[in-house]
Amino acid sequence: MGRIIAIDYGTKRVGIAVTDSLKLISNGLTTVHSKDIIVFLQEYFKKESVECIVIGEPKRMNNQPSESAIHVEKFVKQIKKTFPDLRLERMDERFTSKMAFRTMIDAGLKKKDRQNKELVDTISAAIILQSYLEYQNNNLNI
Repeated sequence: MGRIIAIDYGTKRVGIAVTDSLKLISNGLTTVHSKDIIVFLQEYFKKESVECIVIGEPKRMNNQPSESAIHVEKFVKQIKKTFPDLRLERMDERFTSKMAFRTMIDAGLKKKDRQNKELVDTISAAIILQSYLEYQNNNLNI
């Protein structure tokens, strides 16, 4: 059994989070440039066992795809083609950036540190992953 990795895909940056080996806790991993994400994942998968990729699904408040959904869908197709044996899941990413910013405030980060968009993306990926873990846990307990 491997870890679960989550991706908050953006056209400039990609936030990445990963679970611990027991798949209990979500941890922010890093942020990479979107043009480098496939190579990063290939290298990461050589070092770590991963059983599932969770990709944030951008939606509007009315549950329709947001304007960035077209870019994410292209990325999803690329992931499926490059890693056909890995399970891929989608998770609603509404409010994750706001939640990430709130997390930074609650953690006591200074205003300058809160302007670090890479950190926001990494925390957003961790929130997507934690939401996925909670969703999975709740569905197993039904």
